[in-house]
Amino acid sequence: MRKILLTVAIAITMTVSAANPFFGKYKTPHGTIPFSEIKTEHYMPAFKEGIKRHQQEIDVIVNNRAIPDFENTIEALDNSGEMLAKVASVFFNLLSAECSDELMELSQKIQPMLSEHSNNIQLNSLLFNKVKEVYENQDKFNLNEEQKMLLKNTYLGFEASGATLNEKDKETYRTLSLKEDSLSLVFGQNALKATNAFEMILTKEDELTGLPESFKEACALAAKNKNKEGYLITLSATSYVPFMKYSSRRDLREKLYKAYNSRCVGGEFDNVENMRQIANTRLETAKLMGKDNYAQKALENRMAKNEQGVNGLLNQLLEAYKPVALQEVKEIQGYAIGKENENIELMPWDFGYYSEKLKNAKYSINDEMLKPYFPLENVKKGVFGLATKLYGITFKKNTKIQTYHPEVEAFEVFDKDGKFLAVLYTDFHPREGKRAGAWMNDFKGQWKENGKDSRPHITIVMNFTRPTADKPALLTYDEVNTFLHEFGHSLHGMFANTTYKSLSGTNVYRDFVELPSQIMENFMGEKEFLDTFAAHYQTGEKIPVELIEKIKASSHYNVGYDCVRQISFGLLDMAYHSIDSPIEGDVVKFERDALASTQVIPFVDGTMIGATFSHIFSGGYAAGYYSYKWAEVLDADAFSMFKKNGLFDENTATSFRKNILEMGGTKDPMELYVNFRGQKPTIDALMKRDGIIK
Repeated sequence: MRKILLTVAIAITMTVSAANPFFGKYKTPHGTIPFSEIKTEHYMPAFKEGIKRHQQEIDVIVNNRAIPDFENTIEALDNSGEMLAKVASVFFNLLSAECSDELMELSQKIQPMLSEHSNNIQLNSLLFNKVKEVYENQDKFNLNEEQKMLLKNTYLGFEASGATLNEKDKETYRTLSLKEDSLSLVFGQNALKATNAFEMILTKEDELTGLPESFKEACALAAKNKNKEGYLITLSATSYVPFMKYSSRRDLREKLYKAYNSRCVGGEFDNVENMRQIANTRLETAKLMGKDNYAQKALENRMAKNEQGVNGLLNQLLEAYKPVALQEVKEIQGYAIGKENENIELMPWDFGYYSEKLKNAKYSINDEMLKPYFPLENVKKGVFGLATKLYGITFKKNTKIQTYHPEVEAFEVFDKDGKFLAVLYTDFHPREGKRAGAWMNDFKGQWKENGKDSRPHITIVMNFTRPTADKPALLTYDEVNTFLHEFGHSLHGMFANTTYKSLSGTNVYRDFVELPSQIMENFMGEKEFLDTFAAHYQTGEKIPVELIEKIKASSHYNVGYDCVRQISFGLLDMAYHSIDSPIEGDVVKFERDALASTQVIPFVDGTMIGATFSHIFSGGYAAGYYSYKWAEVLDADAFSMFKKNGLFDENTATSFRKNILEMGGTKDPMELYVNFRGQKPTIDALMKRDGIIK
């Protein structure tokens, strides 16, 4: 009888496995994900099986009686966990880009499982002892540079995850890491839910004063899609930003500003306590590791090296840019007073509105003038075409590659010799299930095994202006810039050419990862690039030279304010992660004290940045938001080579590809940078580009 039951159990398991696409190989073009076959109920069994298989692979390494060496320990570790990575990449990408209540609920169960599994590996003393033995005897193994970097990262990864702690402290570490992961997950979900929960319906004509016709059409369509009358304003970037920029109704701008900046301050989706607990938990973890604070722990493997490196850069930039920012605010304040014929105090909900009006008055340029020249389809051709000009790669849409939403497109990417390079998914428009912002990720990374180069599957996700009933999606200048930024990240992923998956593509130091993305933004102000794609969606007329000249003339507009704003985010991040004792008092006061040096317009009671600062509390940028400014120094310095040698110079592009984009994390980032540039970067190129110094 027992044998019969066992046979039945095996048969049931085989049936479940056969029905669950995660259990086998994908029979699809390039092994892409068969999204149409994946159901919510497939995730949990696949995660459990993936964890089980990964643990079995770890056990094989631990129980191997051979002397630990690079191949049987370090390489084996890097190659382990294939099934778990396969299901996790789909689940967490969709949790960000195509979420549902079911996935959110499931994530609350899956995250603790993954945290426990990760801790079981990182805190395994027998496993760490093997890693340590290889690390301490590495001179015996004749390793190449990439292997040395993998060994170093593996050892330091164990060390940073508590492997050197005593048994009692390891248990404390387990508790703290589980707590942080759970809090971070809730933080991000609260931010998404709060964004989706707010709606402002406008029904009166005077409520629409100042709004462009194209924006009103989009708002009317948004309302119609929700079976509502009037015009729907939401907190998504494509709704919030244009309204704050164009609405003449100061009272409505104030209402929207306060709603946006208090989304998770109190109420159903309160994140203030989550934020405090995340910061305090990270501090406790850092102290457990013998560090003074979390930033000290996080910055060990960064180009900046330490807090002094980060704060030194941010304060150097603040000293140079704040006087410019104050002068810009003063000018806009004066313009607002003159415009309204009354002595109004410039508030945050006024800045975007009067700033846009002054910009138009000074340079005769605004988004509505530029958008007709940036239809999404043209922009795609332009951005893809830029990669073709620089690197010779081409893009071919393949409708046989399945996607997770009808709006998502899939492209095969081919190298200049015609060889298959990667799959690229593009997802452009906002949806309720998509979190705010823009990002690049991968569904499958790149690595080499047994002489075969396994190529990556990359995704870029954005929240761009939607098409209306009679107009295609017309992008703003900033949206085109965002496309270039995320596409730069995708090139980093698509050109990956390393042996080991954990060193491949964007697996680099956090303050280096933004160089490939931000350097692409530099092309946006260049006529040679704009002439390749910017054409009026109705007439086909190329963007006029006068408009390009206006873009160049206005490129320094508010550069001080924009820089100080970014510095404020970096300093706030460092404040939360440089504490040496828990935050116990008023978090709002803590935040305002941290931002005091960057204040150029008044604070508003009841609002906070931190409560929805997903980058640092749920997105991996803790003690790392400064990276954007750090990489801006790098990208300005690096782009000077393209300016010097020619915008589409093949040799410069090839050098950037070979020395930066293909190399991933196989060498120290500064070494990679110097190999390309020939010298270390300075802030001079950035300040010249911004017009701060001549």
